Parts: sequence; C-alpha cells; structure tokens
Amino acid sequence: MKTLEVRVPHSLDPVEVRRRLDSALASARNDFGDSLGDLDASWDEADRLAFLLVVRGLKIRGNLEVQVTELVVQVDLPGTALLFKGPIRDGIQERLGGLLAST
Repeated sequence: MKTLEVRVPHSLDPVEVRRRLDSALASARNDFGDSLGDLDASWDEADRLAFLLVVRGLKIRGNLEVQVTELVVQVDLPGTALLFKGPIRDGIQERLGGLLAST
C-alpha cells in the first residue's frame, strides 16, 4: 500500500466543511451505492473522517482531516490502483475543490 496525500484549500468554517462532506457522502451513497459497493465513513474526531470505499473489489481506506485553511486527504492505495494515482489525485482535488468552494 502506498499513501496518497492531497491538500485542498478552503476558506470555510470547519463546521460548514463537515456539513458539506456529510451531505456529499449521503448523496454518493444514494446515487452510486449500487455501482460502488461498500462506502463506510465515520467521524473519529470532530475534524477527522475515516472512510473505507470498495471499488471493483479494491478496498481503499483513508481519512480526511479538516484543518483551518485546507482539507488534508490521505488515501491508502492498493498496488493495482497506483497506476491511476494521478487521475485519483486530480479527481479528489476537483470534486472536493468544487464542494468546498465558497458561495
């Protein structure tokens, strides 16, 4: 396993970041639950979300830490997923960047 770290800047209150993440997780479960497989996520602490995602039989574990000016995502990628490290990083930055954009 190799850990991929992605940092996504934001200017939101940490409570709002958490609210948006919770909403996005609920939507992902509803919209993609049948095709994704398992998607478990829980807040270990007020600022740290641990998750387990199963995609095409690959178990992907990680966590998101809400910091004052950025969201730090750490994902443990199985060996076969390392081939897609760049697109995975880009996807995380794009989706979370859009989710955390100030409105």
